[in-house]
Amino acid sequence: MKSALPLLVAGPILRHCDRDNFTLWFVSSQPMDSLTLTLKQSSSLHQGEQPLFSKPLTSEQLHTIRLGERAYQYMVQLKQTQLLPTEVEISYSLEDSQHGAIFSGVEALNYDEQATPNFVIKPEIDHMLHGSCRNAHHHSGDALVAADTQVSQDLSPQARPSLLMLSGDQVYVDDIAGPTLFAIGETIKLLGLPQEKFTHAQLPDSHSISYHPAAMYQRHRNLLPKTNYPAKTALGHWYKNHPIFTSSLAENHLVSLGEIIAFYLLTWSPELWDRIEIPKEVVGLSVANTARWQREWLHLLEFKTGLKQVRRLMAHLPTYMIFDDHDVTDDWNLTAKWEEAAYGHTFSKRIIGNALIGYALFQGLGNGPDKFKHEITPSLDAFFNQPNELYQDELIDKLLRFEHWHYSLNTSPKIVVLDTRTHRWRSESNLAKPSGLMDWEALMEFQHELMGQDKVIIISAAPMFGVKLIETIQRTATLLGGSLLVDAENWMAHPGTANTLLSIFQHRKTPEQFVILSGDVHYSFAYDIRIRFRKGGPKIYQITSSGIKNQFPEKLLPIFDKLNGWLYGHFSPLNFFTKRKRMSIRGRRPNGARSQRLFNESGIGVVSFAPNGAPTKIAVLHADMSETLFQVPSRDKHGAQNADSLSDD
Repeated sequence: MKSALPLLVAGPILRHCDRDNFTLWFVSSQPMDSLTLTLKQSSSLHQGEQPLFSKPLTSEQLHTIRLGERAYQYMVQLKQTQLLPTEVEISYSLEDSQHGAIFSGVEALNYDEQATPNFVIKPEIDHMLHGSCRNAHHHSGDALVAADTQVSQDLSPQARPSLLMLSGDQVYVDDIAGPTLFAIGETIKLLGLPQEKFTHAQLPDSHSISYHPAAMYQRHRNLLPKTNYPAKTALGHWYKNHPIFTSSLAENHLVSLGEIIAFYLLTWSPELWDRIEIPKEVVGLSVANTARWQREWLHLLEFKTGLKQVRRLMAHLPTYMIFDDHDVTDDWNLTAKWEEAAYGHTFSKRIIGNALIGYALFQGLGNGPDKFKHEITPSLDAFFNQPNELYQDELIDKLLRFEHWHYSLNTSPKIVVLDTRTHRWRSESNLAKPSGLMDWEALMEFQHELMGQDKVIIISAAPMFGVKLIETIQRTATLLGGSLLVDAENWMAHPGTANTLLSIFQHRKTPEQFVILSGDVHYSFAYDIRIRFRKGGPKIYQITSSGIKNQFPEKLLPIFDKLNGWLYGHFSPLNFFTKRKRMSIRGRRPNGARSQRLFNESGIGVVSFAPNGAPTKIAVLHADMSETLFQVPSRDKHGAQNADSLSDD
C-alpha cells in the first residue's frame, strides 16, 4: 500500500438530470454527518452566480449504503417540478459538517480555473455521446479520455453534449486481467469490503480466494461451476460437465460481491490505483501467462493514466447506462438451456446475482432511483446493514425478478432505453436455440412508449439491423448446436422477436423518425433504412459505435466487410433471395471509403440532430482525437440512392 485513503474514493458522477431531477453518485472512505448541497446558475445578469438550491439534504434526498468498512456510497436525488433551468451552466457543490467541501481537494476534477464542477440541462437534444464496451486491459485507447478533451475545448452551453449514454459492457466481469484481479484483492482489503460464504463451490467462502499472481488464470478450471448434463448438439453429444460461464476469457471471472464492488470502483477511481502497488515481474506463472501478465500490466498503466479525465467528463455530463452481457457474464440468458443450467446451480446463481447487485448499485440506481424505491432499495439496505447469506439470497431473488431495468427520458427526441437481457423470448422449438432479445409483452410495452411520438432515439445494446454475413454465420452455428460459441444473439435470430419488431416499425401510429443507437459488436457502422409500406414511410437510422476501449480482431473484420458486400450487396443474387419485408438498407461510408462500411477502431459515438430528429452528423471520436465520419449514401441522377449499399433487404 502506498498511502492512506482519500476522502473521496470514486465519483462524483452525474446521473439522471433534467428540469425536475438532479441525481449525483459518489463513494467516500468515511461517513458524512450532514451534507449540504448547493446548486448555482451562472448568470451575467447577476454578475456571477444565482443560487438555485442550498440546503442540508434530508433522508429522502440522500441515500447511503455502507459498501464496506471504509466505503460509503451516496446517491443524492432532488426531485421537484421545474427544479433546474435549461441551456445554462449550473454548478454544484457538497459540504459536510465534519469534512468541509467534499470535492474541493479532488485533483483535476474541474475544467480550467472553475471552483466546482458544473453541467447543462439540454432537453432538446442537439448532439450527444454514446458508446459501449470499455475493457480496461484492452490494448486500444480509452475514447472517454478523448471525449473529455473535446468537451474541454469549448465549455459553452451550446457546445456541451446533451448527455453521455453508455449502452452496455461498462465493465467486463467475465474478462479480468491478472493485474486487475490482484488489484481487486488489494482493494477488498483496503476498503474492508464484504466477504461471503459459498454453497456448492470448490471453496467454502470468499476468504479462501487467493489473489497471489500464481493463482491467476485458473478460475475456469478450479472455481467456476459446470453443468451436470451432456452438451447435445446437431453433431451428437460432445462432452459432459461443460462450463456454465462460457466466455473464452473467463480465467479470472469475478465471483464474489466484494470483487464486483472493488472492480467497479477501480473502473472509475484513479485514487485506488495510486494506492496499490502491482508488480510487473511475477513468479509462479507459466511462460505464456507471464507474458500475458506483463502485456496486461502495460495496458492497465495507460488505462489508469486516463481515469482523472474520465472522472471529469462524468462529473460534467448527465450519464446514463444500461447493461449488456459482460456487465454480468458472457451469454447471459442467451438460451433457455443456459438459464436452466445457470439458475439451477446454487453457486452460478450467486455469481450472476452478485454481478446484478453491482449493476444495481453502480449503474441501475442512477438511471432513475424512483424505479427501485419500493422493490429493490429496501432489500439493498437490509443486506448492507447486516450482510449475511439469507439477506443476500433474498436480494438476488428480487433482482432476478425485477422487471423495470428499462427506462425512457423526457427529452426531444424522446429517448427509450431497452432492456434486452431479462425479457427474453425463449425458443419454443428448442431450448438450446437463441432466445429473442425481447419477448412479446416487452415489445408491446416498447411500442406503447413510441405511440404519439414523431421522433425517437432508441438505445438497443445489440444493433437492431446488423451485418447480414455475421448473422448468417451465427444462424449456421445455431443449426450445428454452437449458439454459445458464436454469441448467436441478434434481433433477427428469433422469428417472433424479429417479426414483432418489424411490425412495430410499420405501425401507422409509431414515429416517422427512428434513430437506433447501439454498441456490443466491437466495430462501428451506420445504416440508412427505409421500409416501403406507406407513403413517405418511417425513416430509420441504425448507428452503431463500439467499443469505447475494445476492438474486433483487426485482420478479420476487413474480410467480413468485403464478403458481406459481395454476398449481400445491392445487386447480389443472394441478397435478392434473402430480402425481408421490402426493406432498403444503405450502409454509410466511413470517411468516404469506396467499398468499406465497417470501421474497426475504439471510439465514442458522436451524433448531432436536426430539429425533426434526423441525424445531421454521425461520427466516432477516437482515442487519438481523430474522427471517423459516416457520410450520407450518395444518390443517382433520378434521386434514388445508388448501389453502394452494404445490404438491400
